[in-house]
Amino acid sequence: MDGTTSDHPATRSIKVRCCVVGGGPAGMMLGYLLGRAGIDVVVLEKHADFFRDFRGDTVHPSTLQVMDELGFIDAFLKLPHQQLQKMEGLFGGTHVRLADLSRLRTKYPFIAFMPQWDFLNFLREAGRRFASLKVMMSTEAVDLIRRGDTITGVRAKTPDGTIDIEADLTVACDGRHSLLRERAGLAVEEIGAPMDVLWFRAGRTPDQTENLFARVEPGRMMVTFDRGDYWQCAYVIAKGQYDAVKARGLQALLDDIVRMAPVLKGGIADVKSFDDVKLLTVAINRLTRWTRPGLLCIGDAAHAMSPVGGVGVNLAVQDAVATANLLAARLTRGCPSDDELDAVRRRREFPVKMTQRMQVIVQNNIISGALRGGDRPLKVPLLLRLISALPWLQGITARFIALGVRPEHVHSKAAPGGVAEIRQG
Repeated sequence: MDGTTSDHPATRSIKVRCCVVGGGPAGMMLGYLLGRAGIDVVVLEKHADFFRDFRGDTVHPSTLQVMDELGFIDAFLKLPHQQLQKMEGLFGGTHVRLADLSRLRTKYPFIAFMPQWDFLNFLREAGRRFASLKVMMSTEAVDLIRRGDTITGVRAKTPDGTIDIEADLTVACDGRHSLLRERAGLAVEEIGAPMDVLWFRAGRTPDQTENLFARVEPGRMMVTFDRGDYWQCAYVIAKGQYDAVKARGLQALLDDIVRMAPVLKGGIADVKSFDDVKLLTVAINRLTRWTRPGLLCIGDAAHAMSPVGGVGVNLAVQDAVATANLLAARLTRGCPSDDELDAVRRRREFPVKMTQRMQVIVQNNIISGALRGGDRPLKVPLLLRLISALPWLQGITARFIALGVRPEHVHSKAAPGGVAEIRQG
């Protein structure tokens, strides 16, 4: 589809300086930062609320630092969450320590496990004080608006009908299956992943205090997160094997899970059918170009990350911070030039590539070998043996996971109260 033109009849229209499509971590953080800077911005979220289960719930120290720089870390950490410092696992029955965040010289040396909807609702509530920021729920972008080769906004569906949102800049934060990047014809470079993930919850009792993070056995791999009153579980399967898992039956799957993680035996009854097991198709990819005139892609819309390290949320937040740092002041004068928009890619592409490269190394050298299974006992790879034996290496892995490559800091300026108003069309 070539898109619409701005004079196509619609129920109503609004004009804004910036339209952010997608109310995930990238979209809500960018919306907040632009609203804070006094930029006339609207964030579109297609759902009526942020309540989505099986989203990334890890808030890493890099994101906690951003929350601190924005001045609301104390209120944020009052939300229910769990903290993780040491990442430990069993590899073929051998105990290994993968990372120790307590060795980091950072203000918040832990990963906070917090439901993503709490994180997003917090940003939404924090942004209500800015007259320049409007969050439109139940509003789904369905096409781009163009004027010649320039993107000039989006057409969206709302409960009250169609709306045209004309914007100097449109930012696609609509995830790894981004409609906007598809409509813009942006090319995606697929890197690939050897696995998919089954997500589910199992009940937890207060006396269960197991600290194991990952379990790897021949042909199987599993990650468990202590979420207070339940275990959040990720059961890793070989790419494309979900139908085979289902064909074996639910009980066979649950038996395998309990054999790997006996701590789940008491709560596995919470998984009553395959409806309680969500398939997450793992992909690693990135755009070769993040922009068109009037359009910028960030977050998963620009680069889908593997779940290895749980860094996807934090990469998205870092993208949003960099975008605001680079573009907020320029947006006060209209749409940035193509070169100014591309500055976001130039800033963020190296961290993305380095993170994806490390994820591929883990996939190819640890996960793929484990999933192949076989009769031979698993041997702990040399890299894991070294990390487990040398505490200073645990600090390096902790830094990579917790802070990432080139962590961003908030430099965009705050306007008093975010005084701009949405202009009704």
